[in-house]
Amino acid sequence: MSDPDDENHGARARPRILYCHCAYANVIAPQVKSEVLRRLCAADVAFDGVADLCEMSARKDPALARLSSRAGEIRIAACYPRAVRWLFSAAGAELPAERVEILNMRQSSAEEVAERLLATSGDVVRAAPASNASPKENPSA
Repeated sequence: MSDPDDENHGARARPRILYCHCAYANVIAPQVKSEVLRRLCAADVAFDGVADLCEMSARKDPALARLSSRAGEIRIAACYPRAVRWLFSAAGAELPAERVEILNMRQSSAEEVAERLLATSGDVVRAAPASNASPKENPSA
């Protein structure tokens, strides 16, 4: 798979996509996960797929720091945005609030998540500032 940072040099390039399958926590409907994954594969776009962000955070996997430090926009399909930000923070990999959109597969439909993941760069929809706060910025969140 090619590196999306090397592709689509135009202003409307695709953001880097991270798909979490939430394999160890049975909190996301299996139909939603499988449909989002199916649509990503059918779209023939580069994306990073991980078994479980919670497990990666617990291991302080260096892949999280590599992902968060990459240039460009990032879209993450996982669970609650606040939880995802905390997972990255716990692993020592702060997510840049201005370049990240976290899509909640617990609350959104597969269609909504896939549509946002596959939208072009510059279309990132950011959450309200309170939900973007990392644990260090907003310990009561």
